[in-house]
Amino acid sequence: MGVQFLSDEWAQQVQDKLNGSDSFKSAAGSQSAKLQQVITTPDGEKKYFFKLEGGAAEVGIGEIDGPDATISQDYDTAVALSKNELTGTSAYMSGKLRVSGDLMKLMQLQGALGQLPTALADLDVDY
Repeated sequence: MGVQFLSDEWAQQVQDKLNGSDSFKSAAGSQSAKLQQVITTPDGEKKYFFKLEGGAAEVGIGEIDGPDATISQDYDTAVALSKNELTGTSAYMSGKLRVSGDLMKLMQLQGALGQLPTALADLDVDY
C-alpha cells in the first residue's frame, strides 16, 4: 500500500526523503524559500507547502505564512509533476502551472527542485 497523494503521511515521507538525500541537500545549499502549492481537484482546493531553510526541507499540508511564491495547478498536472512525467518548466511554459509572487526566487530554486524526482523515485504513492 502506498501513501495517498497530498495526505499528511505523503507530506511527511516527502520531507524525510528530501532530508535524507545528499544531492538535494547540496543543491539546496544555504537557500531559503517558502512555496505555497495550490492544487485544484474535483473535490475543491488542496494546499501544501514546501519550506527550505538551513539545507533542510519542510513539507506540510495546508498554508504557510508569507510564501515567496504560490504555484497553482490542476490535479492532473500535480500528478504528472510528482511522477516526473512533466517538468515544472514545461508545465509553466504550457500554462498548466500558474505562479504568483517571486519568480526570480523560484528560478534560483530550480537546482534543488530538480532533485525532487530522484529523491522521491522509490516513494510509493496512490493517486
